[in-house]
Amino acid sequence: MEAALCNNSEEPPTSAVLLDCRAFNQVIFTDIDKYYVPGADITCHYNISRHITPRRKDWVGIFRVGWKTAREYFTFVWAPLPRNPDSSDDELQEVLFKAYYLPKDDEYYQFCYVDQDGLVRGASVPFQFRAETEDDMLVVTTQGEVEEIEQQNTTLLQENQKLKENLKSLQNQTEDLQEKLKAAEEKAKELEDKVHLLQTGTMELQRAQDLQALQMASAQTELAAVTENSIKLQKEKEDLQRNLDTLRSSKENLEVEVNILKQKFAALDTQNSSTDEELFQTKEENKKVLAEKEQLEKKLRNTLNCVDQLQSQVQSQQNKVEDLQGAVQDKARHLEQLKEENYQLNATLLRQVSFPPPSSLVQWFRRR
Repeated sequence: MEAALCNNSEEPPTSAVLLDCRAFNQVIFTDIDKYYVPGADITCHYNISRHITPRRKDWVGIFRVGWKTAREYFTFVWAPLPRNPDSSDDELQEVLFKAYYLPKDDEYYQFCYVDQDGLVRGASVPFQFRAETEDDMLVVTTQGEVEEIEQQNTTLLQENQKLKENLKSLQNQTEDLQEKLKAAEEKAKELEDKVHLLQTGTMELQRAQDLQALQMASAQTELAAVTENSIKLQKEKEDLQRNLDTLRSSKENLEVEVNILKQKFAALDTQNSSTDEELFQTKEENKKVLAEKEQLEKKLRNTLNCVDQLQSQVQSQQNKVEDLQGAVQDKARHLEQLKEENYQLNATLLRQVSFPPPSSLVQWFRRR
């Protein structure tokens, strides 16, 4: 029966895998001529064994002898499904190849049955497309050329086996390289994680350094303000000291005047000849002098109290200035310690990296 030809727009399923010759006996080709006349249609007969289940995408192809994979077909037709798929007996099948699609040279070819997965399930004996001569008939009776071709097939099968062994070796090497690549990628990822962790620590250290710098700047500003206030208080203290000296001088002068007045009062008491009016005036003057003395003494006490308070304030400000200076020195020492720790962390990272890091990491460390 006639099946679809290779001019069909749909390509047959094939495989690039080197084939296992042990599966070639699952489809047996029968009645294969040694020669087919060019320009004529040919019918291919075959039996499908019970070890294979025919499917809709199975096909029969013509291959030039020496082919390696199912992709090297010259032409093909779709294989028909058996009429009795449930039968336990091998059913004879046939396909028709149109002359237009057949080879035009005199090379040796084979029929091959290829299943839907692209695997070859059967191969025929070789044949040629040329007119049969009398010499050819004699060769058929001796079958010498057939034996030579079978020897060539044996050689090709041996070469195919060697190629499969080489493929297996290459596959093993590929698996080893893939495992090494996977281990290298895991190592690189581990190093990237370590670098990321160190970068995070460095960023935190940098933030701590920035905070320390801000605190130092704030402390220096506060220290400058305290120093300025201390200078201002020192000037006020000097002014108060001058005022105190002036008040003390005034007090001494008042004491001298009081003594003079006391002397005058005593002199007045001794004068019995003084009139009552003069005595009254003297007493009034004495009262005024005593009142002025009390006012001056009160003013002097207030001034002395202010001087004591100002001295206490000056002492307190001086203590604050000393405390701030000590804090600034402590923060400066702590900043130096943080810089040393940052340097040690970068040195430790460089010692730990045993696998060559990505170029981006190297550039990062160069910038650091």
